[in-house]
Amino acid sequence: MSEDRHIVCPHCGGINRVPDGRPAEAARCGSCHEKLFSGHPAPVTGALFERQIARSTIPVAVDVWAPWCGPCRMMAPAFEEAAHTLEPNVRFLKLNSDEEQPVAGRLGIRGIPTLLLYRGGAEVDRVSGAMTARQIIQWITERLAVG
Repeated sequence: MSEDRHIVCPHCGGINRVPDGRPAEAARCGSCHEKLFSGHPAPVTGALFERQIARSTIPVAVDVWAPWCGPCRMMAPAFEEAAHTLEPNVRFLKLNSDEEQPVAGRLGIRGIPTLLLYRGGAEVDRVSGAMTARQIIQWITERLAVG
């Protein structure tokens, strides 16, 4: 018997039950009616980040970045490409460390860009420094066996 996936809406934070056999890339939020996946990383506040981690049953990849960071800006298109490739099997989020300093501090972010990978509410791995799309995809798929 297959299990339903719980997917947190990146727009309103609503929790959506998506049956395992239904394609998630076409699903819309039951609350705000926006698409649950766009093939692009979703910017998040600290509260929405916490909700995504705690309530999503799909893995979550988070890019912790800042607008003034050159390597962060350089890696942004690669993270975007990885999202386009791996969604809806993985949720991609962008957390601005300048706007969400308490969250970044609690997470122990020492340098940016830092990628965090979560599954089932727990951190699976993290890596700091700019990466190519291929490196990001490989890093995620090796740790989660998704694709």
